[in-house]
Amino acid sequence: MDEKILGLIVMILIVIGAINWGLVGLINLDLVALIAGKTVLARLVYIIIGAAGVYEALVMAKILK
Repeated sequence: MDEKILGLIVMILIVIGAINWGLVGLINLDLVALIAGKTVLARLVYIIIGAAGVYEALVMAKILK
């Protein structure tokens, strides 16, 4: 996969995760749980967003090195 496309997908996932956590903190609304319920799908979404965050952290660590 092209690095630019992967970077865009990762950034979109990070933004979605940030918005979700912001809503959880502000008004106790978890959009992922609201949309997917407490299912395996919701857990998968959380795992994918978490993996995107780890990937971006590794990319940033490489850039800042």
